[in-house]
Amino acid sequence: MAGLRVVSVTALADPLFAGAAALFDEYRQHYGANPAPEAVAAWMRELVLSGKGRIYAAGDGNQAYGICSTAVAPAALTLRTVWLVRDLYVAPTVRRQGVAGRLLTRVAADARAAGAHRLSLQTETANTNAVELYARHGFEVLTGVAVLDRVLPEPWSRANPAAARGG
Repeated sequence: MAGLRVVSVTALADPLFAGAAALFDEYRQHYGANPAPEAVAAWMRELVLSGKGRIYAAGDGNQAYGICSTAVAPAALTLRTVWLVRDLYVAPTVRRQGVAGRLLTRVAADARAAGAHRLSLQTETANTNAVELYARHGFEVLTGVAVLDRVLPEPWSRANPAAARGG
């Protein structure tokens, strides 16, 4: 795509911030979440301003076509860091035009420049298009690793256990 730029959205004034927020909301809806444009923008602001994560956007002007969020975690064995790709989404109208690859390339370059030991991600094994994309960009499927998950209740649910149970 001619004119496509990939940026780490570090400033709320970046022209791609609003477009990236809209695309993150679309991404969430794709996976069944309710629309929440204001909450998404607030979440992005918190990540960017706190340094807890990075938001990347691929687009031109103020139109975002792809987004990616990353988190940086400590890696004690190497005394370095591990970068985790948490979310990667490309608008359906521009898929298979290199947008996801450009995002992954930029994230990998930034992780390398920051001295990261590893760049990791996870995806559903049934998402074969994503698995193939990641393999083309140097990611390997790990064997012998268990991914475990524990969903924690939201803070408000501790005060009202019935609400946490849906009652």
